[in-house]
Amino acid sequence: MKILHILDHSLPIHSGYTFRTRAILKSQIAMGWQVMGVTGPRYNTPRPDPDEEEGLVFRRTPAIAPARAPIGEWREVNALARRIAEVAAEWKPDILHAHSPALVGLAGLRAARRLKLPFLYEIRAFWEDAAVGNGTGREGSPMYRLTRMLETHVVRRADAVAVICEGLRSDLVARGIAADKIMVSPNGVDLDLFGDPPPADTALAAELGLEGADVIGFIGSFYDYEGLDDLIAAMPLLVERRPAAALLLVGGGPMEEALRAQVAASPAAARIRFTGRVPHQQVERYYSLIDILAYPRKSMRLTDLVTPLKPLEAMAQRRLVAASDVGGHRELIEDGVTGTLFAPDDPAALAAALADLLDDRKKWDERREVARTFVERERSWGVNVARYRPVYERLIGGASG
Repeated sequence: MKILHILDHSLPIHSGYTFRTRAILKSQIAMGWQVMGVTGPRYNTPRPDPDEEEGLVFRRTPAIAPARAPIGEWREVNALARRIAEVAAEWKPDILHAHSPALVGLAGLRAARRLKLPFLYEIRAFWEDAAVGNGTGREGSPMYRLTRMLETHVVRRADAVAVICEGLRSDLVARGIAADKIMVSPNGVDLDLFGDPPPADTALAAELGLEGADVIGFIGSFYDYEGLDDLIAAMPLLVERRPAAALLLVGGGPMEEALRAQVAASPAAARIRFTGRVPHQQVERYYSLIDILAYPRKSMRLTDLVTPLKPLEAMAQRRLVAASDVGGHRELIEDGVTGTLFAPDDPAALAAALADLLDDRKKWDERREVARTFVERERSWGVNVARYRPVYERLIGGASG
């Protein structure tokens, strides 16, 4: 079976999008399938064509002249559709598998119809909601409604649809999309990357002033929807109950300046550490210092509909997880079993949940093992990618029948 994946961007760019792509393609190769990717013209800097990254082959769409919206976007769709057709004529795939955003899906749909190939469209997030979450869009705006309408158009005309979680599936069903047309391909983790957690890096703990501390940590991008302002606001309350508590914030992003200002004004400022962004190969050192990974996402459409990857990776590493009780987290975490859930947008509830968890260390080992077993059983990439097989086979069989 030969699958041509149609992508917004890919390796060597590092992002959650490219890491999911890498995991899918490598797992499909391990199943004996042939895969290739073709990327759009927007993000990838000039690269060789074909371009091999980490053993995966990508074909590139040449950059196009910039133009104002919507002309620029229309040109991107046309350029990517042409490139898909060129690559397909040479490589002869059995199926086209396009990954959101909707412009990529539209290009894939056009190419599939022209080539008379089956077409699967995969949604990783509703990008209009992601724009609201990162502050670049507004819910209900003309652009928001247009993006939503375009995605619905692609979904209706695709031969099959994949989504990363039940929240996205339910939303599409509410739009009138047949439930049996939609498969769920959850976020997963590569278990080969996660063995037993390393011992605490005592030198780094001393450098950061965290020796003997009960460390709460967040490692990731500092977007508003992540709720890190609530985590900072919870720290004075947590320190009242657990004087040894400290907060370690690793990463950066649009909210960093505001968060640093909030910490400077906090009564718990002395118990909070920022590291800034750290090299990827150094991240494990910071994980080793953290007792509880906290994910205090705010309650909004984005966080209710989309499951994040970070809590899964933490559970795979046998780390304790505490997260806000939003839809995306509820799909991953069973409260009191694989992790702790607390009311979103509520620093007092967050502080109480963390303090209770720190008070109950005797249950930590059991919870870590239960969470790791859950990931092995239900969220490894080997399990996830096998879900595509019956969908691919049905579409290919229908196309050839």
